[in-house]
Amino acid sequence: MRLIPRSFLGRTILMVLVPLMLALLIVANSFFGNHWKKVHETLARTLAGEVTTMVHFMDAGDNDAVKMLAHDIGINVSLHDKLNRPAKNDNESMEAGPLAKYLQTNLKQPANIYIERGKRLLFIDIPMKDEKIATFATSMHRIYSTSAEVFLLWVVAAILIVSILATPFVIFHTRSIRRIAKAANKFGRGMDVPGFQPSGSSEIREAAAAMITMKERLNRYNKTRTDMLNAVGHDLKTPLTRMRLAVETNSAQKEDLLRDIDRMSEMVNGYLAFARGEMPEIEQAVELPAMLTRIARDAAPKKNIILDFPENPVQFYARPNALTSAFTNIIENAARFTKKTLKITETDTEDFVVVTIEDDGIGIPDDKKEKALQPFVRLDESRSESTGGTGLGLSIAKTAIENHGGQIFLENSDLGGLKVRVVLPL
Repeated sequence: MRLIPRSFLGRTILMVLVPLMLALLIVANSFFGNHWKKVHETLARTLAGEVTTMVHFMDAGDNDAVKMLAHDIGINVSLHDKLNRPAKNDNESMEAGPLAKYLQTNLKQPANIYIERGKRLLFIDIPMKDEKIATFATSMHRIYSTSAEVFLLWVVAAILIVSILATPFVIFHTRSIRRIAKAANKFGRGMDVPGFQPSGSSEIREAAAAMITMKERLNRYNKTRTDMLNAVGHDLKTPLTRMRLAVETNSAQKEDLLRDIDRMSEMVNGYLAFARGEMPEIEQAVELPAMLTRIARDAAPKKNIILDFPENPVQFYARPNALTSAFTNIIENAARFTKKTLKITETDTEDFVVVTIEDDGIGIPDDKKEKALQPFVRLDESRSESTGGTGLGLSIAKTAIENHGGQIFLENSDLGGLKVRVVLPL
């Protein structure tokens, strides 16, 4: 038998109701153990004093005083030679116990107390000196407060009210979680969920948004891999066909074959570099200025390099190999097209590191900037194979930057060429 329910709905309701019931029980125990007891003790002591006073007046023969006092305090007094009462009285009951104790103390003789709970009446039988029995009849309210019962009712009502109010909210959140689970199941099978939007609390919306982002990344990952396979087949087919034809016709020249082999090696290395962009790597503490300086000097040794770094650059955790590959592709791309000047700037903020790489080259038209970040895209469709390039440089950088939770933007530089702005979170 499971004490804890399996469902989120059951567990949440249990989590709400159990602390509430414990809190109310603690309050109720404090109320009954202190306030309720003190109130009943005070009521019993007061009634016992009044009855004792009237008994003394009756023993003294002052019946007028008894009648006046009984009328004023709301007690009906009567004398009987004999009463037909039950064999067992209510002296030991919870309600009459304190009263019996005080009467015994005041009168020095036992008094029989009987309770008629249906009519909520209280009868006190006291033997008199003339062997008659004096009966004092009054309301149960004189010794017992009904506030305790009302309090218990409110305890139960509070639990019911909280349950009624909390259940719809819990059901709403549960429905949001179930929607995420169903959508994730379909996403895992490669299916789309039309109209799926984050809903519920901020945490549930955040989880749903993260799942949508994950799906988009997986779709992009699968599309990139498919494009890579298509590109490999397309780009390697031409040099292989040319090499085969040259061998079969005995027209192969060593220089031509080596050039085709170099071209194929360059393409394969580019594809492998792109594939390695999403491989796992242990994060380490890095500082960008040293890395960027080394890459820039290796990529553009004969160019005018302007470096603008903070005096105390921020140190953050990242995957150094992936980050080096990303900035190498960006800086080498800038060095390839720059005329004279290459500028690299780092700006540190409280939450981000912003790196800009600018050149004074030909730049990229605004309508082609987004396309330039896509894998296997060559902006110059007419360029020959002799110019090199697989269309992977900026896409490799984009993949690595996004895997660090950052973003890459292509903008126009004040130098006249292209400005690549990389934003990395700390």
